Amino acid sequence: MRPGFRRALWIVATLTLAALAVSVWWEWRTVERPPLALPPAGLPARIEQVAGDGHRGVRDGTRETARFDDPFGIVVAADGTAFVAEGAASNRIRRLHSDGRVDTFAGSLEGFVDGVGGDARFHTPSGLAIDAAGTLYVADTGNHAIRAIGVDGRVTTLAGTGKAGFADGPALQARFHAPTGVAVDAAGRVYVADGFNDRIRVIEQGVVRTLAGDGRPGLEDGPGASARFDTPGGVAVDADGIVWVADTGNNAVRSITADGVTTTLAPYGDQADAAPSMPVSIAIDAQQRLYVGELSRGRVLQFEPDGRAYVLTGRDMAQRLARPAGLAFDAHGRLWVADAAAHRVQRIVQVRPDRAKQNLDNAIVGPAPDAAYPDTRGRWPLAPQDGWHEVVGTLGEVRGNFRGESRSHLHAGFDVRGDVGSTVLAIADEKVASSYAAAGFGDQAENLSIDSLAYMHMRVGRTPRGEALDPRFQQVPGDDGRTMRIRIPRGTHIRAGEAIGTINAQAHVHLILGPSGYQRNAVGLGFRNFTDTVVPRIDDVMLMDALDVPLTAREDGRVVVAREGGGLQIVVEAWDQVDGNLPRRRLGLHTLGWQLLDANGAPMPGFETPRFTIDFDRMPPHREAVRVAYAGDSGITVHGAARTRFRYAINNTVRDGRLEPALWDPRDLAPGDYVLRAVVRDASGNTATRELPLRVH
Repeated sequence: MRPGFRRALWIVATLTLAALAVSVWWEWRTVERPPLALPPAGLPARIEQVAGDGHRGVRDGTRETARFDDPFGIVVAADGTAFVAEGAASNRIRRLHSDGRVDTFAGSLEGFVDGVGGDARFHTPSGLAIDAAGTLYVADTGNHAIRAIGVDGRVTTLAGTGKAGFADGPALQARFHAPTGVAVDAAGRVYVADGFNDRIRVIEQGVVRTLAGDGRPGLEDGPGASARFDTPGGVAVDADGIVWVADTGNNAVRSITADGVTTTLAPYGDQADAAPSMPVSIAIDAQQRLYVGELSRGRVLQFEPDGRAYVLTGRDMAQRLARPAGLAFDAHGRLWVADAAAHRVQRIVQVRPDRAKQNLDNAIVGPAPDAAYPDTRGRWPLAPQDGWHEVVGTLGEVRGNFRGESRSHLHAGFDVRGDVGSTVLAIADEKVASSYAAAGFGDQAENLSIDSLAYMHMRVGRTPRGEALDPRFQQVPGDDGRTMRIRIPRGTHIRAGEAIGTINAQAHVHLILGPSGYQRNAVGLGFRNFTDTVVPRIDDVMLMDALDVPLTAREDGRVVVAREGGGLQIVVEAWDQVDGNLPRRRLGLHTLGWQLLDANGAPMPGFETPRFTIDFDRMPPHREAVRVAYAGDSGITVHGAARTRFRYAINNTVRDGRLEPALWDPRDLAPGDYVLRAVVRDASGNTATRELPLRVH
């Protein structure tokens, strides 16, 4: 056979096979198929890393090298392309291709401009939705508008004037106030969670109307304007046309029928902790199950249509997200997550019990541990910002509650003493990222979150007499006319040195660095004129059995240890101070560990250097950490304990995200004399040691 003839046959065969492949593909694409089979509800789930390295930034590239800045909303198109709405300094709609590439689809600088691609401008875009034709809808929070983006990247304004307010009517004359959630149904109706108007709005045929809500925060079911919401965040529409709302301020999930009747979902089931807490995002799978992301607890919840509730991920804090602000399903039934405070895009996949590898423990979650600190230039949150202020609390200290429990939780911030009524000042140029940034009105823990920094124990946005400090802080009146809430919209810029509140009766500012569950030690901010040359003090080192009974027997001044007596706790009572603090002020330690020496003071094998088991460079991602890091009788005078006592159980490991209770077992030691040396350090590196002589029988 001639070579040319063979080539012709090869070309014909190839074309024929290609045509057949296209025909099969088109038939598969157009023939109606049964719904995607999803796993039963309540199964364990794993988190898969999609893109972003946990460092904030606007960087296109591969999934490994791309960076995001406040990725808040997410949708997945039919072809598998995901779109992400970013606020913060980005103000863009990013695109994740199926091959892992990340690029920018629309947006550039902050502003309110229609146009194509990078010529368009947004102001803190939040929720995203996509219709059957591929048109994207954007809740453009900072512009108080709803934008549309065609498949060609052309951005137009669908509704809103760019000014905050409330008005129904022709779309381009209507007004919204900090809309954060958006959804679209099969008929092309666009639904909006109009956060600060406490309403759910509908855009249809160029007209905006209110579906439910009377414009005042509250929790009321009923038809139309008789219903009340409190800062609704996410919105989704199911196959029956029911609108579901993540009602953030009410800690509730609400449903709205087509004629506007609102009902509150009453979760039930065996998982008592599955009730939502500050829900911010919501999505619906092919079986009409609801999925809800929480604003501050970092969990994703699952609700069956009948209301049975499950914690899908986040009960184990090693799989806790930072702020799952956006949720969306793809065609394969995978749940995509825009984790805003972690600057990552993730997927959550339920794992069937018959799968051999569930891969539940190695998720990469939260912001990068070495993420850059905000640029505070060493400022303090009180005047003078370049002066010196007394530090009265550090990260990782044991705290109790008002019910007498002295080991209730770990202190998550950095406390700076100030007079009641003193003005609290922002320490960095930041942008409000949370859709519910001011919380706890009137409570001792009232607080304001501004991107990566939060300030607690103050009257947010007002003077001691209740007067507004700044028009950006909206005072919301209750039915009695008195202020019941302070609001500040997502996207608001706060400059360093601006007044953001006044100290309440707690007489200090509690400064928090990082999202809930991933707080870092704010000492690293490098406050001006802060010095610490004071060596920590160790008051006692003791051994206790597993039942907290101290070992008191001694021989020749040495504590007697029975080799076969079981595991032991190594408890160190220690505390710290910094330069200038009052003599009575006791602060917690930063790093603690221990070392085992022989009778001559030489390290035993494996103890050539101290084993540092506790480190409070960042908050441990475990609720139980306080009882692992601290022994009984620990506590502070404010809550429960008679005096400040930091009694560290250094036999346990609480560091680098690990929580490992482990008694020290002396059974491998030969009988004889030893020395147990405790080593403690503060955040400035000042080190103290104390030795406990042992006699092992």
